[in-house]
Amino acid sequence: MKIKSAYLEPLKNKLKFDKHIPIIFLLVFVFVFVSFFIFLTQNTKIKNMKKESDTKLATFNETKTELENLKNQDQVKRNNELQDQINSIHNTFLKAVGVYEDLVSLDYKTKNDTTGIKKDFAQALSYLSENNYQKSIETIALVSDAISKEEEKIASTEIKQAVSVAQSNNAPESGFSKQTVNVDGIGSFLVSIVAADLSSTRVIADTASDTECSNNCPTLPLATFVSRNGAYAGVNGSYFCPQEYPSCSGKTNSFDLLVMNNKKTYFNSDNNVYSTNPAVIFGEGYIRFVSQVSQWGRDTSPNGVLSNYPLLVSGGQVVFGGNDDPKQGSKGGRSFVGNKGSTVYIGVVHSATVAESARVLATLGMGNALNLDDGGSTALWDGGYKVGPGRNLANVILFVKK
Repeated sequence: MKIKSAYLEPLKNKLKFDKHIPIIFLLVFVFVFVSFFIFLTQNTKIKNMKKESDTKLATFNETKTELENLKNQDQVKRNNELQDQINSIHNTFLKAVGVYEDLVSLDYKTKNDTTGIKKDFAQALSYLSENNYQKSIETIALVSDAISKEEEKIASTEIKQAVSVAQSNNAPESGFSKQTVNVDGIGSFLVSIVAADLSSTRVIADTASDTECSNNCPTLPLATFVSRNGAYAGVNGSYFCPQEYPSCSGKTNSFDLLVMNNKKTYFNSDNNVYSTNPAVIFGEGYIRFVSQVSQWGRDTSPNGVLSNYPLLVSGGQVVFGGNDDPKQGSKGGRSFVGNKGSTVYIGVVHSATVAESARVLATLGMGNALNLDDGGSTALWDGGYKVGPGRNLANVILFVKK
């Protein structure tokens, strides 16, 4: 039977639509698959990011924990404890160096055996090497006390000598004199002194080195200085840094103060640090004291220039009454150079502080006087050693016959 075309048309159209169904399903499948792939990819990235985030968070938490631990350890307290330890080492070392240098000087001043004191000092160093600062300080204190007692014995001997030596408050007019000077209010002092008139004596300064020197500098005994210049008297000069002193490492036997020697060579002329220190100038027929070397140029016409400190007497008046320097405040031999008119004096005030030596020299009628080096450097010559010889010296003051 033949079907009419009118009935077939809707069916044809339906069949045409049904042909697209597979394509639609395919598109839906592709869409779902791609979406699922994207989902899986994004999920993996999210997981990786979370893992990385968790790792960073764990690291942060560890750092935070360490920081909290550091805070709880009280770093300020730890730093203070470390600083206290450093200070203990530093202070103990400085005391040890100071006492050692006093011990070195003592050997130049005493004829007594100091072996026991040296053994105690060696023990103090042993404690220091073991970081036993308390025991080291205690032993150093014992050594310092033993040195003081030995110096008291020296002073006592010199006081006994002063009693037996002729008393005179008048400075000699010429030559060497050893005399006792009575100073109102502070007692009697033994003085070794050499006087020379500028009309017959040329006063010079001499140095062991011919040129400026900052380390491992040459030194000579006072007797050698005297001999090589044909001098008849001499005294130690300015402060210098002895090679025996640990604190002088890197500048052994050097000196910082202004000196012009008999060869007309100026030492430390460019060193302005010490320009406020006093000085003495030895001219032909005159002697001049200045309170500061800045008041003096670099004239080479004098026979010598030497700076040291402190100035003791100026214009007949005491100008130094003491300071907080323990070395200058202790008893010892105090070398000096001074004048009364045209008479020049060099000498040593025995067993005196620097301030006491100023009083002694004013009592002797000095118009001006300058303190020189002391301790193990103390030496006085007049036809032979009157005091000393002490250690070798960097510079000296000499009397030479015209």
